[in-house]
Amino acid sequence: MDYAVDLARDACHYFEGYGKDLSKRLKKLIACGPAVKAYGARITRCPGLQLPCRRNLFVDQEMSEYRDITVFWRNNVIHMFARFVRIHPLCIAALVCLPLFTIQIAAQQQVSNTPVQEMYSRVPAPPANTPTRETINSFLQASWGYIDMRTWQIQAIEKTSVEGISKVIVLVSDKGDKQKAKQLEFFTLPDGKHIIDIGSNEVLSFGEHPFAEVRTILQQRADGPFRGSASKDLELVEFADLQCPLCKEEQVSMDKLAVDFPNARIVFQNLPLEHIHSAAAKAAAYGACVNKEGGSNAFFLFASTVFEGQAGLATADGATLTLNSAVTKAGLDPAKIADCAATPETKVLVRASAKLAKDLNIGQTPGQVPTLVVNGRVIPMGGIPYETLRQIVAYQAKLDGVSY
Repeated sequence: MDYAVDLARDACHYFEGYGKDLSKRLKKLIACGPAVKAYGARITRCPGLQLPCRRNLFVDQEMSEYRDITVFWRNNVIHMFARFVRIHPLCIAALVCLPLFTIQIAAQQQVSNTPVQEMYSRVPAPPANTPTRETINSFLQASWGYIDMRTWQIQAIEKTSVEGISKVIVLVSDKGDKQKAKQLEFFTLPDGKHIIDIGSNEVLSFGEHPFAEVRTILQQRADGPFRGSASKDLELVEFADLQCPLCKEEQVSMDKLAVDFPNARIVFQNLPLEHIHSAAAKAAAYGACVNKEGGSNAFFLFASTVFEGQAGLATADGATLTLNSAVTKAGLDPAKIADCAATPETKVLVRASAKLAKDLNIGQTPGQVPTLVVNGRVIPMGGIPYETLRQIVAYQAKLDGVSY
């Protein structure tokens, strides 16, 4: 029970930034475990459990009805997690449903006619998938290879009580300073493509080529304005908000990357943070229309001007003046761009760019904008020195056999 709760709690913490309401419900459900296991407890006695869904299942129900509650939670939690972290629902089932399954067994002792096996008969068991040392080393090399002083040693690959999930323990240190080695632990998931980092509670891509899937998605769907090469062999995709102060600061790094990697294709994808920036969506719409009417060169001139006058976006009138001025500097007609920005088609384009970010779990938590994706490797840019950023891009290009 404790191990299952720990797994669910890890997943719950990871989910915190993506849906606080559901995260809160999960925590309360986990807290309810001891009360349920004590047998005969009414669901209303569970500490703090006040869930605004299917209220008839939660009010004054005996444990004989707990089966219905857990089935309800199983279905909703699996699909909500799968939606946000893009993992196959069976992988999420292994993490989230185990504590519910354990609770159900306790309930079954009270109600002999509760067919637990029958409830799960329609959910195929996830395949066992214990990673090899070679796969783990390839993953760590892909992740850390750009850090010359870093060294690591795999201490253990342990099977867990959940089929298909293994726990990996790695000692990480700087070369010549093994006395300060730190321990990294993570769970590998049944699909063989993802892990949960126990320290950060993040779900990360895994495998010998951990960035390949995201790279393919962006090659197919990143359709924003670009500068540099038309080839997608080395593709750097920046997700940014034209009203975001940190995005403005990072344009210096983006300009340097364009100089240092002339063979790279550098794409700008709009990710307006509408909940904190009142003019972000409007600026993104203007940008989409500038790109449509004038092409990539006009867009980057427009974007540079908007970033320079970003303070003017703080008010409605100021935003209109700032955006129109940037359009004029890009050599286009402000009235025509304003009309284009107000059309449903343009709004669809902006939403599609934001959805691409969401599908990749980019920009869903504080500090993730701007984010740079280098051939599938996701890098939140805030606080990263340019030299480190340059090393990462160069290393990823080398991994992918690309000349820059």
